[in-house]
Amino acid sequence: MMLKAVIFDMDGVLVDSMPYHADAWAAVFASVGIKIQRDDIYKIEGSNHIGIIRLVFEKAGRIPEPEDFHKLAEEKKEIFLKINKATVFEGIYELIDILKNKYALAVVSGSDKAVVKELIGRFFPDTFSVMVTGNDVKEGKPSPLSYLKAVEMLKVRKDECIVIENAPLGVESAKRAGLFCIAIPTYVEPELLKNADIVLPNHAGLKEYISKFVTSK
Repeated sequence: MMLKAVIFDMDGVLVDSMPYHADAWAAVFASVGIKIQRDDIYKIEGSNHIGIIRLVFEKAGRIPEPEDFHKLAEEKKEIFLKINKATVFEGIYELIDILKNKYALAVVSGSDKAVVKELIGRFFPDTFSVMVTGNDVKEGKPSPLSYLKAVEMLKVRKDECIVIENAPLGVESAKRAGLFCIAIPTYVEPELLKNADIVLPNHAGLKEYISKFVTSK
C-alpha cells in the first residue's frame, strides 16, 4: 500500500469529548421522557444526529415526530458547546506532527458541522485539508457515505488511505467503504471493534504503531 492520506474520526480519536456529547444527549432525551446512560450513546457513537435520535427513540419503543430531529439536535448542540470540556488526547499532537508533512489529513465525524468546526478550529487549526461532518451526507455512520466522500475530496484511491476509528459504527462505515481501518477502544470494549483490520489498546499504542508504519516506508 502506497499511503497518501490518513482519515481520523474526531470524537474519541482526536478529542476526548464523548462523555460530554453523551451528557448533552441525556439531557435532551430526558426532556422528552427518555432516560439514557453514557454507554447507550457510546455504542451508537459515530452516527449523525438523525441516526442517534432514531435509535434512542426506537429502543424506548417510540417513534420521533418529524420536528424532533431538528429540535433535539439543536438543543443537544447548544448544551454540548456550553459544557465546553473536550480535551485533546495525549499523544495526538505528536502523532499529527509525524504525519502532517508526509500525508494529507482528513476528519470524518458524525457530529454537527458547528461542533466539528469549533473543536477542530480550537485544537487543530490549519491541520486537516478535508472535513466531512454529520451534516454533509444523507446517511451517517455506519453508512459508508461519509468516508467515501472524504476519499473523493482527498483525490486518492481507497488503497492509498487508512482510517483511525474508535466506534463500532465508525469501523463498520470504514469497512463498508472498502478502507483499511485501525481502531482504538476509547469508550467501548475491544470486542465491539473486532471488524477493524487492527485493534490497538489505546492512544499510546496508536502513536507507536503509526510511528513504526511511517518510518518503515
